[in-house]
Amino acid sequence: MASALKTYGTLIGFVLVVLFFWIEIPDTFMTAKNWLNISQQVSMLAVVAFTMTVVMVMGDFDLSVGSMASLAGIVAALAFRDGHGVWVGVALALVIGLLGGLLNGALVAYVGILPFVATLGTLTVYSGLAFLVSGGKTIFGRDIPTAFSGFARSGLRLGESVSLPSLTIVAALVLLIVWFVLEQTTFGRRLYAIGGNKEAARLAGIRVRRLRFLAFGLSGFGAAAAGLMYASRVASANPTQGSGLMLDAIAAVFLGMTMSEEGEPHVLATLVGVLILGVLGNGLTQMSIDSYVREVLIGSIIVLAVAASSIGKAKG
Repeated sequence: MASALKTYGTLIGFVLVVLFFWIEIPDTFMTAKNWLNISQQVSMLAVVAFTMTVVMVMGDFDLSVGSMASLAGIVAALAFRDGHGVWVGVALALVIGLLGGLLNGALVAYVGILPFVATLGTLTVYSGLAFLVSGGKTIFGRDIPTAFSGFARSGLRLGESVSLPSLTIVAALVLLIVWFVLEQTTFGRRLYAIGGNKEAARLAGIRVRRLRFLAFGLSGFGAAAAGLMYASRVASANPTQGSGLMLDAIAAVFLGMTMSEEGEPHVLATLVGVLILGVLGNGLTQMSIDSYVREVLIGSIIVLAVAASSIGKAKG
């Protein structure tokens, strides 16, 4: 019983949340249109959470992902405003994300700063840069090419009136790539070894510093991609648009970790965490419940899930 609670507690919680909203708002919640809408709503969070999983596999954190997402969106929008094409703006934003992530990795892996401290510092730096280069203003309207903003409104048609959103497809591709890297490659297995015991991994010949450096780079790249997705969806960019991503991404990974007997992050389990947060947000919005209630519920769910996992481990 304790083992089942430890392994399936979060999944059971997800099912209960779905059943609750299905009962409360039966006409609109359990429809294909609404679930496709949820998938689009969580796509940005999903991309950040999936790439954040790569960092958390090693026992590290990246607190800068939200501000990096904001900065990437601003960089792309400014490139568009200056007359550059869509691909130039997108490439610049992704490069900024990669370089920012690698800077985090260098501070952690080579300088020896604790991940919490290093990324808390760069969180402030990237946020400040977003405000600095944008003048603290939102960039929108004619400065955003329709080819860019139209991407978020496009999709793969599944039926006469139903289509799979492009942002959902991007999130699914990132999920598959991260799953393959973590579960099917030597790189991924070494990351798990580092998370288990960094010193033992080093003595076993694993290049711990280099792998931590690269993992943070991937996290920054994912944050930039999420920033571009958000900017495309709202056809604008502002210096605070990614502010909520960091806490939600960490929450999603933590929720997924409770499904592992070893308490390790796994990207498919992170997906469950993302869906829990997405279903909560969507259901509460449809019920016209204050957004602050969502924060209370998310915190409570995380505490309960971690408590259930801890109880299972103690009795196991």
